[in-house]
Amino acid sequence: MLRLCGLIWIFIELVACSSYNPLQEYNVKEPASISGSSAASGNFSEAQVQQGQYLVELLNCGSCHTDGALVGLPVPNRFFGGSSIGIGYSNPLAEKNPGVVFPANLTPDIETGIGSWQDEEVLQFFKTGVDNHGRRQLSVMPWPGYARLKDEDALAILAFLRGLPPVRHAVPENVRPGENSPRPFVHFGVYQRKDRR
Repeated sequence: MLRLCGLIWIFIELVACSSYNPLQEYNVKEPASISGSSAASGNFSEAQVQQGQYLVELLNCGSCHTDGALVGLPVPNRFFGGSSIGIGYSNPLAEKNPGVVFPANLTPDIETGIGSWQDEEVLQFFKTGVDNHGRRQLSVMPWPGYARLKDEDALAILAFLRGLPPVRHAVPENVRPGENSPRPFVHFGVYQRKDRR
């Protein structure tokens, strides 16, 4: 806690002491908590779906993966259908145009979601951050923490996702640091000046 307070103080000091505040162009937004339901499908039991629902609500997955939820305005018919609002992942104090990722569509839609993924590919993604094309995801998607999921919990999350109604929603392409994002985005994170420890 003391370290976090020190980081926040450094951030406040950084902003207060500089004539340029890179965050002045941003508004504070509160993400929405998303809960919903899913039906048992395929090889999964109702108990697995309920456990999966509990876990995705606990992990607050819908706050990123539901369109509009990142800014507190979730789009009801895009529950877990991916976000057209991105998340800035590089330091806004160092990069005027940060890198931006757009949370994926996690519904079983074949074209824009995970409907064409094999169950093993989805489970691998949870635990390693490697998608079905072999690409490692940035840790904005907190897969390093999910790597510790028990197998039965990962299966329960999969059961929940497989039972969602498919949502046809292609999310925008990610934006590299230094490029201008054509879509809105939010920032998460605490930053520390390089000359402080």
